Amino acid sequence: MKTLNIRIWFVQSFLLMGVLGGLIFFSGLQVYILFSPEPIISLQSSIYLSLFLFLLLIILSLYFGFRGGYLFKGRLDSLLTFVTTLRSGKFSARITKSENDEIGLITDELNHLAQFIQDQVKSLQRLADEKSELANQAHHAAVIEERQRLARELHDSVSQQLFALGMLSSAAIRIIEEDSNQAKGMLEQVAQIASKAQGEMRALLLHLRPIDLKGDSLREGLIKLVKELKEKSNLEIEMRIEEIDQLSKGTEAHVFRIVQEALSNILRHAHAEKVKIVLERSKDMLHLYISDDGKGFGVHASKMTSFGLQSMRERCEELGGVFQIRSKENEGTYINIRIPAEEVLRIG
Repeated sequence: MKTLNIRIWFVQSFLLMGVLGGLIFFSGLQVYILFSPEPIISLQSSIYLSLFLFLLLIILSLYFGFRGGYLFKGRLDSLLTFVTTLRSGKFSARITKSENDEIGLITDELNHLAQFIQDQVKSLQRLADEKSELANQAHHAAVIEERQRLARELHDSVSQQLFALGMLSSAAIRIIEEDSNQAKGMLEQVAQIASKAQGEMRALLLHLRPIDLKGDSLREGLIKLVKELKEKSNLEIEMRIEEIDQLSKGTEAHVFRIVQEALSNILRHAHAEKVKIVLERSKDMLHLYISDDGKGFGVHASKMTSFGLQSMRERCEELGGVFQIRSKENEGTYINIRIPAEEVLRIG
Protein backbone atom coordinates (compact mmCIF):
# COMPACT_ATOMS: atom_id res chain seq x y z
CA MET A 1 0.00 0.00 0.00
CA LYS A 2 1.38 3.39 -0.92
CA THR A 3 1.79 6.03 1.77
CA LEU A 4 -0.53 8.08 -0.37
CA ASN A 5 -1.90 7.79 2.07
CA ILE A 6 -2.92 5.34 4.61
CA ARG A 7 -5.18 8.05 6.08
CA ILE A 8 -7.01 8.52 2.77
CA TRP A 9 -7.43 4.76 2.59
CA PHE A 10 -8.98 4.77 6.07
CA VAL A 11 -11.36 7.62 5.16
CA GLN A 12 -12.38 5.90 1.90
CA SER A 13 -13.06 2.66 3.75
CA PHE A 14 -15.17 4.32 6.44
CA LEU A 15 -17.04 6.40 3.85
CA LEU A 16 -17.79 3.31 1.81
CA MET A 17 -19.15 1.59 4.93
CA GLY A 18 -21.23 4.69 5.75
CA VAL A 19 -22.69 4.95 2.24
CA LEU A 20 -23.47 1.23 2.11
CA GLY A 21 -25.04 1.41 5.59
CA GLY A 22 -27.20 4.37 4.51
CA LEU A 23 -28.31 2.65 1.31
CA ILE A 24 -29.13 -0.57 3.13
CA PHE A 25 -31.18 1.34 5.73
CA PHE A 26 -33.01 3.35 3.03
CA SER A 27 -33.76 0.23 0.98
CA GLY A 28 -34.97 -1.69 4.01
CA LEU A 29 -37.19 1.22 5.05
CA GLN A 30 -38.76 1.47 1.59
CA VAL A 31 -39.44 -2.25 1.50
CA TYR A 32 -41.08 -1.96 4.91
CA ILE A 33 -43.31 0.93 3.76
CA LEU A 34 -44.33 -0.79 0.52
CA PHE A 35 -45.20 -4.16 2.00
CA SER A 36 -46.45 -3.18 5.46
CA PRO A 37 -50.25 -2.93 5.63
CA GLU A 38 -50.10 -0.02 8.07
CA PRO A 39 -46.62 1.65 8.02
CA ILE A 40 -45.89 3.80 11.06
CA ILE A 41 -44.27 6.56 8.92
CA SER A 42 -45.07 8.03 5.55
CA LEU A 43 -42.92 7.74 2.43
CA GLN A 44 -41.87 11.40 2.66
CA SER A 45 -40.89 11.04 6.31
CA SER A 46 -38.87 7.93 5.48
CA ILE A 47 -36.94 9.86 2.84
CA TYR A 48 -36.13 12.65 5.31
CA LEU A 49 -35.12 10.14 7.95
CA SER A 50 -32.92 8.27 5.48
CA LEU A 51 -31.21 11.49 4.36
CA PHE A 52 -30.58 12.49 7.96
CA LEU A 53 -29.14 9.10 8.80
CA PHE A 54 -27.08 9.11 5.59
CA LEU A 55 -25.51 12.49 6.47
CA LEU A 56 -24.90 11.33 10.04
CA LEU A 57 -23.12 8.19 8.80
CA ILE A 58 -20.95 10.26 6.43
CA ILE A 59 -19.94 12.65 9.24
CA LEU A 60 -19.13 9.76 11.58
CA SER A 61 -17.25 7.99 8.80
CA LEU A 62 -15.11 11.06 8.11
CA TYR A 63 -14.39 11.54 11.81
CA PHE A 64 -13.42 7.95 12.57
CA GLY A 65 -11.64 7.58 9.21
CA PHE A 66 -9.40 10.60 9.79
CA ARG A 67 -8.83 9.72 13.44
CA GLY A 68 -8.03 6.06 12.77
CA GLY A 69 -5.84 6.90 9.78
CA TYR A 70 -3.93 9.53 11.76
CA LEU A 71 -3.24 7.17 14.67
CA PHE A 72 -2.32 4.27 12.41
CA LYS A 73 0.00 6.39 10.25
CA GLY A 74 1.64 7.85 13.34
CA ARG A 75 2.51 4.38 14.60
CA LEU A 76 3.83 3.35 11.18
CA ASP A 77 5.95 6.54 11.04
CA SER A 78 7.48 5.59 14.41
CA LEU A 79 8.37 2.15 13.05
CA LEU A 80 9.84 3.69 9.89
CA THR A 81 11.93 6.16 11.93
CA PHE A 82 13.19 3.32 14.10
CA VAL A 83 14.17 1.17 11.10
CA THR A 84 15.96 4.18 9.53
CA THR A 85 17.84 4.72 12.79
CA LEU A 86 18.96 1.10 12.85
CA ARG A 87 20.05 1.31 9.22
CA SER A 88 22.24 4.32 10.06
CA GLY A 89 24.18 2.21 12.57
CA LYS A 90 22.55 3.26 15.88
CA PHE A 91 21.89 -0.28 17.07
CA SER A 92 21.40 0.82 20.68
CA ALA A 93 18.17 2.65 19.77
CA ARG A 94 14.82 1.33 21.03
CA ILE A 95 11.19 2.15 20.22
CA THR A 96 8.47 2.45 22.86
CA LYS A 97 5.56 0.00 22.62
CA SER A 98 2.16 1.72 22.85
CA GLU A 99 -0.46 -1.02 22.25
CA ASN A 100 -0.69 -4.79 22.65
CA ASP A 101 -1.83 -5.44 19.09
CA GLU A 102 -0.20 -6.66 15.87
CA ILE A 103 1.86 -3.46 15.50
CA GLY A 104 2.88 -3.86 19.13
CA LEU A 105 4.13 -7.37 18.33
CA ILE A 106 6.14 -5.96 15.39
CA THR A 107 7.56 -3.34 17.78
CA ASP A 108 8.68 -6.07 20.21
CA GLU A 109 10.33 -8.05 17.41
CA LEU A 110 12.17 -4.96 16.11
CA ASN A 111 13.45 -4.19 19.60
CA HIS A 112 14.64 -7.81 19.97
CA LEU A 113 16.32 -7.54 16.56
CA ALA A 114 18.07 -4.30 17.59
CA GLN A 115 19.27 -5.94 20.81
CA PHE A 116 20.55 -8.93 18.84
CA ILE A 117 22.45 -6.69 16.41
CA GLN A 118 23.89 -4.66 19.30
CA ASP A 119 25.11 -7.86 20.95
CA GLN A 120 26.71 -8.90 17.69
CA VAL A 121 28.45 -5.51 17.45
CA LYS A 122 29.86 -5.98 20.96
CA SER A 123 31.05 -9.45 19.97
CA LEU A 124 32.74 -8.01 16.89
CA GLN A 125 34.46 -5.37 19.00
CA ARG A 126 35.58 -8.00 21.49
CA LEU A 127 36.98 -10.07 18.64
CA ALA A 128 38.78 -6.98 17.39
CA ASP A 129 40.40 -6.61 20.83
CA GLU A 130 41.46 -10.24 20.82
CA LYS A 131 42.81 -9.85 17.30
CA SER A 132 44.81 -6.82 18.44
CA GLU A 133 46.31 -8.83 21.32
CA LEU A 134 47.26 -11.65 18.97
CA ALA A 135 48.81 -9.12 16.60
CA ASN A 136 50.92 -7.76 19.47
CA GLN A 137 52.11 -11.25 20.33
CA ALA A 138 53.00 -11.91 16.71
CA HIS A 139 54.82 -8.58 16.62
CA HIS A 140 56.99 -9.49 19.61
CA ALA A 141 57.73 -12.88 18.06
CA ALA A 142 58.92 -11.20 14.86
CA VAL A 143 61.17 -8.63 16.54
CA ILE A 144 64.26 -10.88 16.61
CA GLU A 145 63.87 -11.85 12.96
CA GLU A 146 63.38 -8.20 11.99
CA ARG A 147 66.53 -7.17 13.86
CA GLN A 148 68.53 -9.84 12.06
CA ARG A 149 67.20 -8.68 8.70
CA LEU A 150 68.04 -5.04 9.44
CA ALA A 151 71.53 -6.07 10.59
CA ARG A 152 72.07 -7.79 7.24
CA GLU A 153 70.84 -4.75 5.32
CA LEU A 154 73.05 -2.41 7.34
CA HIS A 155 76.05 -4.65 6.71
CA ASP A 156 75.33 -5.06 3.00
CA SER A 157 74.64 -1.40 2.24
CA VAL A 158 75.43 1.30 4.78
CA SER A 159 78.41 -0.41 6.46
CA GLN A 160 80.12 -1.02 3.12
CA GLN A 161 79.47 2.54 2.04
CA LEU A 162 80.91 3.90 5.28
CA PHE A 163 83.97 1.70 4.79
CA ALA A 164 84.38 3.09 1.26
CA LEU A 165 84.04 6.62 2.65
CA GLY A 166 86.83 5.97 5.09
CA MET A 167 89.15 4.53 2.44
CA LEU A 168 88.52 7.33 -0.07
CA SER A 169 88.83 10.15 2.48
CA SER A 170 92.12 8.70 3.80
CA ALA A 171 93.50 8.40 0.28
CA ALA A 172 92.41 11.95 -0.56
CA ILE A 173 94.19 13.32 2.50
CA ARG A 174 97.43 11.57 1.51
CA ILE A 175 97.53 12.86 -2.07
CA ILE A 176 95.82 16.23 -1.71
CA GLU A 177 99.16 18.09 -1.82
CA GLU A 178 100.72 15.90 -4.52
CA ASP A 179 97.75 15.67 -6.93
CA SER A 180 94.92 18.04 -6.11
CA ASN A 181 92.85 17.04 -9.16
CA GLN A 182 92.86 13.36 -8.18
CA ALA A 183 92.06 14.33 -4.58
CA LYS A 184 89.15 16.45 -5.83
CA GLY A 185 87.76 13.47 -7.76
CA MET A 186 88.00 11.30 -4.67
CA LEU A 187 86.19 13.92 -2.57
CA GLU A 188 83.42 14.07 -5.18
CA GLN A 189 83.06 10.30 -4.84
CA VAL A 190 82.99 10.73 -1.07
CA ALA A 191 80.11 13.23 -1.40
CA GLN A 192 78.17 10.90 -3.70
CA ILE A 193 78.64 7.89 -1.43
CA ALA A 194 77.71 9.96 1.64
CA SER A 195 74.51 11.16 -0.06
CA LYS A 196 73.62 7.60 -1.03
CA ALA A 197 74.31 6.33 2.49
CA GLN A 198 72.13 9.10 3.92
CA GLY A 199 69.28 8.04 1.61
CA GLU A 200 69.68 4.43 2.69
CA MET A 201 69.52 5.41 6.36
CA ARG A 202 66.41 7.56 5.84
CA ALA A 203 64.69 4.67 4.08
CA LEU A 204 65.58 2.31 6.93
CA LEU A 205 64.43 4.79 9.59
CA LEU A 206 61.14 5.35 7.75
CA HIS A 207 60.67 1.60 7.54
CA LEU A 208 61.34 1.31 11.28
CA ARG A 209 58.68 3.88 12.16
CA PRO A 210 56.00 2.28 14.38
CA ILE A 211 52.78 1.66 12.47
CA ASP A 212 50.66 1.47 15.61
CA LEU A 213 50.03 3.67 18.65
CA LYS A 214 52.81 2.24 20.86
CA GLY A 215 51.19 3.37 24.11
CA ASP A 216 49.87 6.72 22.86
CA SER A 217 46.21 7.61 22.98
CA LEU A 218 44.36 7.64 19.68
CA ARG A 219 44.46 11.45 19.58
CA GLU A 220 48.18 11.60 20.37
CA GLY A 221 49.01 8.97 17.77
CA LEU A 222 47.02 10.72 15.04
CA ILE A 223 48.60 14.09 15.85
CA LYS A 224 52.09 12.56 15.57
CA LEU A 225 51.14 10.85 12.32
CA VAL A 226 49.84 14.10 10.80
CA LYS A 227 52.86 16.06 12.03
CA GLU A 228 55.26 13.60 10.39
CA LEU A 229 53.24 13.64 7.17
CA LYS A 230 53.39 17.46 7.06
CA GLU A 231 57.17 17.35 7.43
CA LYS A 232 57.59 14.89 4.55
CA SER A 233 54.98 16.20 2.11
CA ASN A 234 53.40 19.41 0.85
CA LEU A 235 49.90 18.49 2.00
CA GLU A 236 47.86 21.13 3.83
CA ILE A 237 46.11 19.14 6.56
CA GLU A 238 43.23 20.50 8.65
CA MET A 239 42.30 18.30 11.58
CA ARG A 240 39.86 18.35 14.49
CA ILE A 241 40.52 15.37 16.72
CA GLU A 242 38.74 15.05 20.07
CA GLU A 243 40.16 13.21 23.06
CA ILE A 244 37.80 10.24 23.34
CA ASP A 245 37.98 8.26 26.57
CA GLN A 246 37.08 4.63 27.29
CA LEU A 247 37.85 3.31 23.82
CA SER A 248 39.22 -0.22 23.77
CA LYS A 249 42.74 -0.80 22.46
CA GLY A 250 41.34 -2.80 19.55
CA THR A 251 39.02 0.04 18.53
CA GLU A 252 41.82 2.63 18.80
CA ALA A 253 44.17 0.44 16.74
CA HIS A 254 41.57 -0.11 14.02
CA VAL A 255 40.65 3.60 13.78
CA PHE A 256 44.36 4.55 13.67
CA ARG A 257 45.04 2.04 10.87
CA ILE A 258 42.01 3.32 8.94
CA VAL A 259 43.38 6.89 9.06
CA GLN A 260 46.84 5.63 8.07
CA GLU A 261 45.43 3.75 5.09
CA ALA A 262 43.30 6.72 4.02
CA LEU A 263 46.29 9.09 4.12
CA SER A 264 48.42 6.54 2.27
CA ASN A 265 45.78 6.34 -0.48
CA ILE A 266 45.67 10.15 -0.69
CA LEU A 267 49.46 10.35 -1.07
CA ARG A 268 49.63 7.60 -3.68
CA HIS A 269 46.54 8.27 -5.79
CA ALA A 270 44.69 11.51 -5.05
CA HIS A 271 47.27 14.19 -6.01
CA ALA A 272 45.53 16.37 -3.44
CA GLU A 273 46.60 19.67 -1.88
CA LYS A 274 44.23 19.83 1.09
CA VAL A 275 43.08 17.12 3.49
CA LYS A 276 40.57 17.36 6.34
CA ILE A 277 40.35 14.90 9.23
CA VAL A 278 37.60 15.01 11.88
CA LEU A 279 37.28 12.54 14.76
CA GLU A 280 34.56 13.12 17.33
CA ARG A 281 32.02 11.38 19.51
CA SER A 282 28.38 12.39 19.29
CA LYS A 283 26.06 10.74 21.81
CA ASP A 284 26.21 7.03 21.03
CA MET A 285 28.31 7.20 17.84
CA LEU A 286 31.99 7.61 17.04
CA HIS A 287 32.37 9.69 13.84
CA LEU A 288 35.44 9.71 11.59
CA TYR A 289 35.44 11.97 8.53
CA ILE A 290 38.30 12.24 6.02
CA SER A 291 38.17 14.32 2.84
CA ASP A 292 40.57 15.55 0.17
CA ASP A 293 40.43 17.87 -2.84
CA GLY A 294 42.22 15.42 -5.15
CA LYS A 295 41.32 14.05 -8.54
CA GLY A 296 38.73 11.60 -7.17
CA PHE A 297 37.38 8.57 -9.00
CA GLY A 298 34.15 6.83 -9.95
CA VAL A 299 32.68 5.19 -6.85
CA HIS A 300 31.61 2.14 -8.86
CA ALA A 301 34.93 1.86 -10.68
CA SER A 302 37.49 -0.87 -10.10
CA LYS A 303 39.28 1.19 -7.45
CA MET A 304 36.49 0.39 -5.04
CA THR A 305 37.91 -3.11 -4.83
CA SER A 306 41.48 -1.90 -4.17
CA PHE A 307 43.31 -3.32 -1.19
CA GLY A 308 43.39 0.00 0.68
CA LEU A 309 39.65 0.69 0.52
CA GLN A 310 38.82 -2.94 1.19
CA SER A 311 41.08 -2.93 4.25
CA MET A 312 39.40 0.22 5.64
CA ARG A 313 35.93 -1.20 5.05
CA GLU A 314 36.83 -4.51 6.73
CA ARG A 315 38.32 -2.77 9.78
CA CYS A 316 35.20 -0.62 10.09
CA GLU A 317 32.87 -3.63 9.81
CA GLU A 318 34.92 -5.55 12.40
CA LEU A 319 33.90 -2.83 14.85
CA GLY A 320 30.25 -3.03 13.77
CA GLY A 321 30.49 0.33 12.04
CA VAL A 322 29.11 1.79 8.82
CA PHE A 323 31.59 2.73 6.05
CA GLN A 324 30.49 5.27 3.46
CA ILE A 325 32.58 6.74 0.64
CA ARG A 326 31.68 9.40 -1.92
CA SER A 327 33.94 10.45 -4.75
CA LYS A 328 33.67 12.16 -8.09
CA GLU A 329 36.33 12.75 -10.68
CA ASN A 330 38.11 16.11 -10.23
CA GLU A 331 36.04 16.86 -7.09
CA GLY A 332 37.79 14.87 -4.37
CA THR A 333 36.88 12.00 -2.10
CA TYR A 334 34.90 11.89 1.16
CA ILE A 335 35.01 9.04 3.66
CA ASN A 336 32.47 8.96 6.50
CA ILE A 337 32.66 6.26 9.18
CA ARG A 338 30.24 5.75 12.08
CA ILE A 339 31.01 3.26 14.84
CA PRO A 340 28.36 2.57 17.53
CA ALA A 341 29.17 3.21 21.20
CA GLU A 342 27.53 1.92 24.38
CA GLU A 343 24.90 4.55 25.24
CA VAL A 344 21.18 3.82 24.81
CA LEU A 345 18.90 6.09 22.79
CA ARG A 346 15.16 5.86 23.33
CA ILE A 347 12.72 6.71 20.56
CA GLY A 348 9.13 7.42 21.52
